[in-house]
Amino acid sequence: MNTFRNILFATCCVSMLAAADAHAQSSKKKAKAAKEAATAQAPMVKEPSEQERQISEALFLDGLKYFMLEDYQQALQLFQKAHTVTPNNAGLNYKIGETYLFLKDARAAVPFAQAAVALDSKNPYYYLLLAQLHTDQKQFDAAAQAYNDLLRNVPDSEEYLFNLADLYLAQSRYDDALKTYERIEKQFGELEQLTVSRQQIYLRQKNIEKAIQEGEKLIANYPTEPRYFLAQAELYNASQKPDQAISVLEKALNLDPNNPFAHLMLSDLYRQKGNQAESEKRVKLAFASAELDIDTKVRILVDFIRQLPNPAIEEVSLELVDLTIKNHPQEAKAYAVAGDLQTIVGKKEKARNNYLEAVKLDDSHFKIWQQIVLLDAELAQADSLVIHSDKALELFPNQAVFWFYNGTGHMIEKNYTKAVKALEQGKRLSVGEPELVAQFNLQLGDSYNSLKEHAKSDAAYEAVLAHDANNAHVLNNYSYFLSLRGEHMQKARTMSERLVKQHPTNPTYLDTYAWVLYRLGEYTEARKYLEQAVAISDDATIVEHYGDVLYKLGKKEEAVSQWQKAKLKGEASAHIDRKIKDKKLYE
Repeated sequence: MNTFRNILFATCCVSMLAAADAHAQSSKKKAKAAKEAATAQAPMVKEPSEQERQISEALFLDGLKYFMLEDYQQALQLFQKAHTVTPNNAGLNYKIGETYLFLKDARAAVPFAQAAVALDSKNPYYYLLLAQLHTDQKQFDAAAQAYNDLLRNVPDSEEYLFNLADLYLAQSRYDDALKTYERIEKQFGELEQLTVSRQQIYLRQKNIEKAIQEGEKLIANYPTEPRYFLAQAELYNASQKPDQAISVLEKALNLDPNNPFAHLMLSDLYRQKGNQAESEKRVKLAFASAELDIDTKVRILVDFIRQLPNPAIEEVSLELVDLTIKNHPQEAKAYAVAGDLQTIVGKKEKARNNYLEAVKLDDSHFKIWQQIVLLDAELAQADSLVIHSDKALELFPNQAVFWFYNGTGHMIEKNYTKAVKALEQGKRLSVGEPELVAQFNLQLGDSYNSLKEHAKSDAAYEAVLAHDANNAHVLNNYSYFLSLRGEHMQKARTMSERLVKQHPTNPTYLDTYAWVLYRLGEYTEARKYLEQAVAISDDATIVEHYGDVLYKLGKKEEAVSQWQKAKLKGEASAHIDRKIKDKKLYE
């Protein structure tokens, strides 16, 4: 049987070493289960015969083969058969308990681990298995008892004090953990990790003063480690001691002059003290460092963005995004956050270009593409709008917003057939979103009118007005286009009159209403509204219309004078030269 025991001990040691360190699970719940006796009496059975021992040993060895192959069910069956023959074998009980552990049945494993401990109280691995099983079931008090029994019964087992301390931490039993640290220090002396762990406990207990004392120990014992200076500065800041924090950070910078985290903390401290210039200097030093990771920089820039628009921080914000790009030229998020910030402060072209750099590195972000086409539209760059919306549609073909901007770009470029195709596709994708559908219909009304498909144009405009009866764009364009065609003139008059009442100082709307009146032959009334319009605006079309009305009223010289003014603007009608030359109205 000595051979069997030696094999058991060797194989148990191998498997137990792998499980020894995984005993503590994070949890703050108090154990409800009663403390289980780790030293349960071994079952009283008759001593097995030599033949029975040999049978048990053979079964165990067969089970061990399956265990090594991770066939735990088959291994368990063989171990249990061996157990019926030799139930008082500590190693066999341990192995059954360990097999149940691998089968994730901690409850079934506990009696066997307890039996192993009772049969051999000097083997540390049996206690470790029992502690782990209790921990897995959140029976933390019982797990702590298993560790304490190990420390009491097994010589030279003080290394497991660390396991016990971790278990107490998992239960938030901070005082017990601190007492365990004292036991560790008596055995092993002062250790760096113990000081750090003790400091963390004091922080959880909101005992800042004691945490600071532990921090001073760390600085004294490890005077070349900048991270302890930084941590201490944070504690001083938390306890409203900014001067001490600044002093400690300056010492950290003596060790590591380019430490970005020290500069960041100093920036915040100087800002708190009202020294804005020094605060900005420090944050720029931090951002100039490639050691400060991109995610930290982005988080800080987002904080700046939330404070914008604000002239006091605009300049430094722009410098920080430039520094971010300089130090992280291959990071898409560097360009994206720069674009976000520049958009807010009105640097729209720079913002759009940075967004374009972002999508070169990572084209998967819908919102960035959306910002690109939106800025193209705001910058009135129709050619770019078409190009960029085309690229966006390759990536996001089911996003209606890109069809809208694509159609709008084509419409501005007078590619009305392409505009209509894109806008109709986007409209189909927008079913269920009435606001977006209205926007598509608005653009379709203009595009179909340019294609002289008036029935479709009118239908699109009517759909918008059914959704929003006071839509200014449609009331203006629809009434104007009807007047040009000489169709539904009273409808045109009603719409344009309503628009002028709502916007009595808008020169474009005044001009539209006057033009409808002109087409109705009401020249005197039309003149009144055009005089209001030209007093506000010198738009070429409005001035030319004013000349036309004056001509109809018999004031030819005044009409020619207005036509000449319109020509100087360069945006008058195709008839303007003939009008001026012949001093005659052409329509």
